[in-house]
Amino acid sequence: MTTYGAIPTSSSSPGTSSNLDYLSRAKERIKAGLGTRHPWKLMFDFHAVKLPSNFQEALFRIKTNVSFFRMNYAIIVLLILFLSLLWHPISLIVFIIMMAAWLFLYFLRDEPLVVFGRLIDDRVVLIVLSVLTLVFLFLTNAAENILVALLIGVVFVVAHGTLRKTDDLFLDKEATGLMSTTAET
Repeated sequence: MTTYGAIPTSSSSPGTSSNLDYLSRAKERIKAGLGTRHPWKLMFDFHAVKLPSNFQEALFRIKTNVSFFRMNYAIIVLLILFLSLLWHPISLIVFIIMMAAWLFLYFLRDEPLVVFGRLIDDRVVLIVLSVLTLVFLFLTNAAENILVALLIGVVFVVAHGTLRKTDDLFLDKEATGLMSTTAET
C-alpha cells in the first residue's frame, strides 16, 4: 500500500475489492437495464401522434408501443407512484425499502437465490416480492394514493400507446440493427 501523506492510495482489505466488484456489476446491470429505454425525444415525437382508424389498430398500437417503450413506461409509472407517496412519508420509506429489496433480490442477482439450502425459482421471487410490496404499501394506509397513481399510470400508457403511431418504430429498430437481416438475403 502506498500513501501520500496520510491518505492511502490502495486498499489492503480483500473484502473491499469484492464489494467494489459487486457494486461495479450492479452499476453495469442497471446501465444495461436502462439501456433498453428508448430516447424520450422518440417517445414524445408530436409528429407521430394520430388517432387510430379503428379499434383493431388501437390494440395493435398499444401492444407495439408497450413492447417498444416498456422501460420508459415503467419509469413513468414508478415516477407517478413515487410522487403520489410524497404526502405519505411512511409509505415513501416503505416504497424505497421495497425498491432496494427488488434491486438486490431480483434485478442485481448474479447467482440463484438459495434459502435454507433450497434453490428459489425467479418466478417465486417475483411473486413474493410483488405481493410483499403491495401488502406493505397497503398497510401504510396509502391505498387510495397507490391505486390512483397506478390508475393514472395505466391511463397514460394506454393513451400514449393508442395515440402514438408505430410506423417509425420499426425504422428505428432497423437503424439500430435490431431487425433481422433476412431482407438482405
